[in-house]
Amino acid sequence: MRNMRDIKDEVRTALDNRKFQDLKNILASLNEADIAELLNDAEDEEKTAIFRMLSKDTAANVFADMDSEERRNLVSLLNNSELSSVVDEMEPDEAADLLEEMPASVVSKILAAASGDTREKVNALLKYPDESAGSVMTTEYVALEKDTTSTQAIAWIREHGDEREDIYNIYVISEHRRLLGVATIRELLLDHADHRLEELMEKNVISVKTTEDQETAARLLAKYNFTALPVVDNENRLVGIITVDDAVDVLQDESSEDFEKMAAMVPQEDTYFTTSVWGHAKNRLPWLLVLMLASIATGVIIEKYEDAFSAMPVLVALMPMLMDTGGNAGTQTSTLIIRGMAVDEIRLSDFLRVFWKEFRISIIVGVILGGINGLRVGLQYGNPMLGILIFVTLILDIVIAKLTGACLPMLVKKLGGDPAIIASPLLTTAVDVSAVWIYFEVASRLLHLA
Repeated sequence: MRNMRDIKDEVRTALDNRKFQDLKNILASLNEADIAELLNDAEDEEKTAIFRMLSKDTAANVFADMDSEERRNLVSLLNNSELSSVVDEMEPDEAADLLEEMPASVVSKILAAASGDTREKVNALLKYPDESAGSVMTTEYVALEKDTTSTQAIAWIREHGDEREDIYNIYVISEHRRLLGVATIRELLLDHADHRLEELMEKNVISVKTTEDQETAARLLAKYNFTALPVVDNENRLVGIITVDDAVDVLQDESSEDFEKMAAMVPQEDTYFTTSVWGHAKNRLPWLLVLMLASIATGVIIEKYEDAFSAMPVLVALMPMLMDTGGNAGTQTSTLIIRGMAVDEIRLSDFLRVFWKEFRISIIVGVILGGINGLRVGLQYGNPMLGILIFVTLILDIVIAKLTGACLPMLVKKLGGDPAIIASPLLTTAVDVSAVWIYFEVASRLLHLA
């Protein structure tokens, strides 16, 4: 496999020497994703020269794979005829996704350049809410009426299949486009008796409504190992399908969003480099401000127990270990619970099972960590009571941290929120506050420092 840097050098050499046939040959040997990467890094003049060497079909797929910022740039460099050709070759769902991320002026230019049929299909997809199944579906699928025979269906696919995104699933519909069942191309090819689709189809069809969350659709595709999932309206009329590649994009976007929320950031639409410095700062500031204000509670508790650590200053030196251990324990648990809910392994009805399991885990972890640290502190400072303090505090700290990490995501989910928002920084801040309070409360009573 050739190095991408070498390929870029070859392309620039061909362009500089105006050896366009060489350039065509290089591009023909590349995957569409590699050509997109090539265009992302190219200068404006190089970008248009390379793009114009591509076939219509390849150009549309490459355009869809490019970075959003570079796509906008390329749109400004193409004339209306070239733009129309690209948009018309794109799948309707990809064209709709493209328009959603473009400025209004660019959207107007693209729609004006597109054919009437493309414009109609794209506008139909744009009317659905963001992140709904309708917004990510494609309208290019195979749908035939129930009385169609397998021979007729195969003939239809041969004639029209090139225009469809998926030909492996044949959706069987009534005369009013209501979804009745689904058959596969495999069943049609193996049917020697030329049955009607009504006799071959699977009637128990799993589908999603246009208004359902896109993540729900992606999970169903993963759960049942489908290559495509039908999307219906409120009257069970087939309006589109979601393919497995769309589901992968959805899950990738949702994962990125969850990671940003877990890092206490407002999720951003663009990539790291295409987001401005001010945009990054704006996305990070709100939660940092909340967390900063929340940490004031820790200072208030320390101030309340000032006499305790004045009488025994070593208590202050042991505080970071207790806070970090509790925060880490809580984050471990919350990450597992959030992941479990995301893949539908853990449900809200499992609350008591999760609580009881995490309680037992926290006791085991707390006793082991508390015993090791308690023994170390007792020996290091020559004070057995100080060791007992650490032992007791760590057990209570870890129990509370793990139960908080388990229960909070489920509580947030119950209230209709996103569990990811309580993970990591926010959870750690809450656990830190409880750890400091438990530490000094136990110290005051056990060591009689109050």
